[in-house]
Order: sequence, then structure tokens, then C-alpha cells
Amino acid sequence: MTEPVFLALPSLTPSLALEVLPRGLTIHRLYVQADGRTHDLVIGPEDPKDHLNQKYTNTIVGRYANRIPTDSQPYIISRNKITSAFTPQPNESPSVSLHGGKSGFDSRDFEPLLDLGAVRLFTNKEKASIAEKYDNGAAMIFRRVSEDGEEGFPGKLLLEVLVALVEPHGPQIEKLELSLGSIVIVYRAKLLDENKVTPINLTQHWGFNLDASLKDEVPDSLSVKEHKLSIKADHTISLTETGLSTGALSPVKGTHHAHGEKETGKIGEKWPEGGYDHFYLFSRPSPPSTQPTRIPASQLTPDTSFVEELFTKEPESVDPVVELASDRSGIRLSFDTNQSGVQFYTNNLTNPSKGARKKIHGGSGISGKGDSYDVGNM
Repeated sequence: MTEPVFLALPSLTPSLALEVLPRGLTIHRLYVQADGRTHDLVIGPEDPKDHLNQKYTNTIVGRYANRIPTDSQPYIISRNKITSAFTPQPNESPSVSLHGGKSGFDSRDFEPLLDLGAVRLFTNKEKASIAEKYDNGAAMIFRRVSEDGEEGFPGKLLLEVLVALVEPHGPQIEKLELSLGSIVIVYRAKLLDENKVTPINLTQHWGFNLDASLKDEVPDSLSVKEHKLSIKADHTISLTETGLSTGALSPVKGTHHAHGEKETGKIGEKWPEGGYDHFYLFSRPSPPSTQPTRIPASQLTPDTSFVEELFTKEPESVDPVVELASDRSGIRLSFDTNQSGVQFYTNNLTNPSKGARKKIHGGSGISGKGDSYDVGNM
């Protein structure tokens, strides 16, 4: 496995640090220091090499996140008078392709671009904004090329991903709640074959637990059922028995999916049998005009920048679409995105006997010791 990349804001107190593994762009550790204690907010094994033995633990997923049926292939897709066929590979079941197939982006090596001059999908103005963070060890851009036909997807695809830490803005002393900073992830992809079209849907498959580092003091701290969750969504996507989308929307009001502002409560209060594994469609208009999801090549000039705003935006000006908070640890995560929704998954398919749990979370850190994370631990 390629050596980890460690990003940090070393001058800040409280501090924020991130350890990224180039294989699968895996977020191995997310450290925050608050109230004299160090917390690691993501689940996973102690040894980076143990990520080779488990799937989707804080990794990127793609080319296509979530599930695609495989019983109607090949699929014919068209855009701008260009037509291609793709054949998603089954992996979750004979009729379902999950997160890009048998060997998706989560199990592929990404190259850390140590020289910003080698970066192709960020403009000169964006690279100028990123340069200072590169110099301070608070940012890295990772690249991989997905070849034509990989996992049945057409077209040669160039992918570059920016991972950066952003320091808090403004004075901290006068605030009742201290900001520890922000993590910014920007996915950029370009199809290198002009005569092909391909589906693409990229995201990070996080596993958060805000209390796990309290394991020595709070016996049931591994459960996220005490966490408070807010999702600004009016609908979920209706699913088949195999977890595939039916194409219909289901209202969340009055159901266990109601994680809205006025109904924000503990995750465990409405816990459904089998846990959560649903896509929530955000209520707000999406995407915001300042962060488009698709950029025509003709609009990308050397002076174009969509990154600078992400580095300088005041946290108070952001209207988060998702918030996860814990009264026990006093930690709150706020999420903003230019995407249309979010998948909420509670580790339902985990096998505690096979995985590994970090030592900071009270585990042995060793795979197969039987002390891994259980359902509802992320």
C-alpha cells in the first residue's frame, strides 16, 4: 500500500489533522483536539494495510456511487449526439452493481501530485489559491486514470481530487462554539475520449463516530444512536427489496426518515429494523449557482476559480444540508455540497468478527480479533 499522506493545520489550537491513504483515497484518520482530548472521528483499522481486507471504509467510490441493476445490460446512454454502451459488473448480488463494480475506485491507487505544475483539471488561478496550502502541508491533489472499459464503463477518464484543510475564520474567543476548521474535497473528472460518453457519480463513503474515542469512559460510546442528526430533505428515494431505486420519491414527514430541523433528535429514537440505507433528496435548490456540477470546457479559462470561495467562505454564511452532533463529546459536523442529496447508511452489512477497530476507539486494532465495529457504530 502506498505511503499515507498526512495533512494538518499545525498552528491551530484546537487542531485538525487528516491522514489520507492514496489507495482508494481512504480517510484513515480524522483527528480533532478539543477540551484537552484527542478524538479520531472516523472508524476503521489501526494498520493502514488492513484496509485491503475490508471495503468502503472512508474510501472514494466510483465510477458510480450506489447501486445499478445489472439485468438490463448493456445500457445505452447518449449526450450531445454521442452514444455509448456500458455494462455494470455485479458484485453485491447477481443483479446489483454496487459502487462501481468488483474493483471500483475504492480499491485503486491514486497518485499524489507533489508538483502543482502537473495538475491538469484545476485552473492556474485555482492552483495559485491551493499553492499556499501545499507549502503548509494542508492540501494535496490526487490523480488516477480509469481506462476505457474498466468495470464495464466506457471511455478513458482522468480524475483529480483535491483534499484540503481550511483554517477557521475570524476571532474564536468571542464564540460560544469553537470552529476547528473545515475539510474540503473537490472531485474533478474529464473524459479523454471525445467520441464516448460515460456515467459518473463520485463521493466519499464516510464512517463517522463522534463518541468512539470516549470508549474508556462511556461503555456504549461506540453506538451512534445517541448522536443527533439533521438532514434537510423532504423525500427519500423509494427502493426495491435489493436496494435499487424504483424512480419514485417517498415523503419523509411523519416517518423514521424525518431528520429535519424541527424534528432533530437522536438517531436511535426512530431506528428502523435493519437500520438506515437510503438516499435523501435535499429540500434546497441544488446545486448552488457558485459551484456547478458540470463545467463546459469552453468556460474554463486560466482565471476561472471555484476553489477560492471554498477556502475563504465564512462558516456562519454556510447553510448546512446535514449536521451530525453529539452532546457527549460536544463535537458537531456540518456538511455542505453542490450535490442533490446524501446517502445515510448505518453499517448494516458489517461483520464485527472480520473487521478491525482502532485502539483509540477501544479496540485491538487487529483484523479478525472479533472486536470490530457493529451495526450502528458509524
